[in-house]
Amino acid sequence: FTDTERLIGDAAKNQVAMNPINTVFDAKRLIGRRFADASVQSDIKHWPFKVIPGPGDKPMIVVNYKGEEKQFAAEEISSMVLIKMREIAEAFLGSTVKNAVVTVPAYFNDSQRQATKDAGVIAGLNVLRIINEPTAAA
Repeated sequence: FTDTERLIGDAAKNQVAMNPINTVFDAKRLIGRRFADASVQSDIKHWPFKVIPGPGDKPMIVVNYKGEEKQFAAEEISSMVLIKMREIAEAFLGSTVKNAVVTVPAYFNDSQRQATKDAGVIAGLNVLRIINEPTAAA
């Protein structure tokens, strides 16, 4: 996130040195988890961006965007990535993409899988299935 825009992918990576506290990565490590989880607390220590407890102990990522402090759930961050991926696919295919199959790590629990599906819905996608990454690669 910058003062004027939201960057995703290479554009975001290219400005991380100048804007580390507003460059979010590893959102997948937060999705479907609670702020109090030991793994979340451990991860937070290694990230330059701020994570705070939100409603229901949901981890909320805090960034400055367009001059305001904003809070985003991991599902919202993931949906931004999915929107970008949909735009890339639509440009390549020359048609609208509405349906998607989304992969998750094999170790994801039901809560993390549902949160990933929710990210797809936020991105305006009909998530047909959630499948394990090793299965998708096979």
